[in-house]
Amino acid sequence: MAIEHSSVDLSDAMILEPTALADWIITAPVIIPLIAGALLLMIRHETRFHAGIAIGALLLALLGHIGLLARVLETGPLTMTMGRWLPPFGISFTADVLGASMGLAATLSALVCALYSLTDIGARGRRYGFYGFLMLMMAGVNGAFITGDIFNLYVWFEVFLISSFGLLVLGSERRQLDGATKYAILNLLGTTLFLTATALLYGALGTLNMADIARVMPEVQDSIPAGTLATLFFFAFAMKAAAFPVNFWLPASYHTPRIAAAALFGGVLTKIGVYALLRTFGMLMPDQLTLLSTLIAWVAAATMIIGVMGALAQTDLRRILGFVVISGVGTMMAGLALGSVEGFSGAIFYAFHSILVMTALYLLAGVMNGLAGTYSLRTLSGLYTSHPLVAAFAFLLFLAVSGLPPASGLWPKVMLIRASIDGGAPWLAFAILLSSLLTMLALGRVFLLAVWRPAVEPSTAMVVSPGIGYAALLVLAVPIVWMGVYPEPFANVATKAAAGLTDTSAYIRSVFPEVVQ
Repeated sequence: MAIEHSSVDLSDAMILEPTALADWIITAPVIIPLIAGALLLMIRHETRFHAGIAIGALLLALLGHIGLLARVLETGPLTMTMGRWLPPFGISFTADVLGASMGLAATLSALVCALYSLTDIGARGRRYGFYGFLMLMMAGVNGAFITGDIFNLYVWFEVFLISSFGLLVLGSERRQLDGATKYAILNLLGTTLFLTATALLYGALGTLNMADIARVMPEVQDSIPAGTLATLFFFAFAMKAAAFPVNFWLPASYHTPRIAAAALFGGVLTKIGVYALLRTFGMLMPDQLTLLSTLIAWVAAATMIIGVMGALAQTDLRRILGFVVISGVGTMMAGLALGSVEGFSGAIFYAFHSILVMTALYLLAGVMNGLAGTYSLRTLSGLYTSHPLVAAFAFLLFLAVSGLPPASGLWPKVMLIRASIDGGAPWLAFAILLSSLLTMLALGRVFLLAVWRPAVEPSTAMVVSPGIGYAALLVLAVPIVWMGVYPEPFANVATKAAAGLTDTSAYIRSVFPEVVQ
């Protein structure tokens, strides 16, 4: 007996047309580091090739980010859905100006750290997998910036966290294991909160696609525990970003790894927590942001002030920088708390600045240690006389992180201060100014003791040639000065990124082209 098969129309469930070749650029920042990481694993014994492969892969990923940012600036958000299933069932990559621009800054930071690692990571570190962990970590970082699914944001968080554990313990020194334990416990707690909030969100909405959440949430938020969900997400991402009062894991761990890894941690990882806060509250839960804005503002102010006060109390240069990272997180969260396009754009611009400047500051600390053999301000001294180029880089970077011209930190702080005053929160503007003053005092103390002060004792350290360190610092100094002298391009990108958060229509249409708004 013959059975007749009726034809099935798959157009309602699946993508039938092949993806345009130009759209595959959205996968480049993730695929390239993943392939490089797999290749490094296969040739793990051929350590002489590791650095070249990693630097080449990061350069290609950087070019991919440049192309992706140019594309989304010109045509709007770009979406690619995996497995041919239509969203929200298919898993989507969605790149908008915010994700593409922050990914570009993070990949540039990673490229410079890989360049610096040529003098910082020896044969033992290569054999133990430094470059493989670096590639997998950047795949996770870039995946977090371009994923269009909140569960897969959690997955990419796990990818870069597991890789960062490997970078943190590389060398197996006692202090590294101690720092990694604190880092792991607090981050796993934050991950648990994130996963719990994600599960509750799925139970309430039946979807985890970000575009779908953005269009459904306004209709159902009064019938679900939206405030509870928002609070869970806030504490999860605040812990990832090292905001007060869950910031103590950062200064306990970021001073322990090799400086090439510490620079990448300080420059990039906390910014992913800030990015997740901006994405979740700016795009998915704007009404809940209004509900929590006062709490977020006070957390931001406390993070700014307590972070920089911690820097004033330290004598180890790496610990000082860890607290400066925390203070910068508070500055970005101030823009989130304001809930306006101006506040968001100031926070995003400050994130660009912080990624580059904090990476450069850690690399500068590595150069200083290579020349003087110490990170302690008790003995670190005389660098102006012996190495004036180090003094010049230090002066520029200290101006930048303090928010002084002509470096990059001035204009995002101006934007945030103006947004605070316009938003009826002058006390928050005062907190930003106070944190800048205290940062200037903390890093001015470093400059006076480590650079300007005559050498307190002859150095017995084996001086490491700073040539590659100077090259890495110069690469970062160019955009740092550029942002300070000619900020308009960066401010425009930040403003477009912020506008994409508050007006989600283009993002939703990219994922659901049939939606008319």
